[in-house]
Amino acid sequence: MLLSVLIPVYNERDTIGRVIAAVSTVLPTVDKEIVLVDDASIDGTTVFLRETLGSATGPYRSVRFREDSLFLEPAGETDPGTVRFHVGFHESNRGKGAAVRTAMQAATGDVLVIQDADLEYDPKDWAQMYALIAEKKVADVVYGSRFYGRPHRSLFFHHFLANKLISFLFNLLYNQTLTDIEVCYKMFTREVKESLALTADDFGIEIELSGQIALNRKLRIYEVGISYYGRTYQEGKKINWKDGVKALWYLVKYRF
Repeated sequence: MLLSVLIPVYNERDTIGRVIAAVSTVLPTVDKEIVLVDDASIDGTTVFLRETLGSATGPYRSVRFREDSLFLEPAGETDPGTVRFHVGFHESNRGKGAAVRTAMQAATGDVLVIQDADLEYDPKDWAQMYALIAEKKVADVVYGSRFYGRPHRSLFFHHFLANKLISFLFNLLYNQTLTDIEVCYKMFTREVKESLALTADDFGIEIELSGQIALNRKLRIYEVGISYYGRTYQEGKKINWKDGVKALWYLVKYRF
């Protein structure tokens, strides 16, 4: 079974190498396809990806990050848990939603997961999510939740309040019980991917994706606790209060 890791990237030159190495090493017996889409970064991320992975396809047995470089070790014919890469580039900055949609179009995996290009999330948390879909086969979609007692950096109260409000209204409108709609970690099957008709270019992709999943009453949706190592704006956080206001509109737009 192939796992597609969808990584939208914008101005993450300081973290992208470590993120690529981290997602390559988790679930060591699972073959992975890492699909990166650079959304016209202007901080050197684009150059790094072109120089490091521009001609790298794989399969690789290991991917390591050291001294600001990625080291790719080719895989043998019988090596388990190999890694392949697909890297795309937007000519202009279009938003996270557009990058996620481009990555989805390129993905060929049996299971897909969305991974941000920063270090706020720990891909080791995929293990339980993946097991529910691929091993126990009880779920079609698994959400991470930053509110289940795992390590969670204490940051901005207004972000916490907005997230809770958005999740509450989402559950009310879509008849769900999810605790963290705006979470990055959403894992789902290829069949779920093929059922989606996404259009959002910005952070509204979180609401649109969740809305289409929730309205498909045949899907089995689970939620598991994950860790969260949040960033401040000085450290590179991008989502802001305007995105929260727009999310309230998207809740209604994508429901009706």
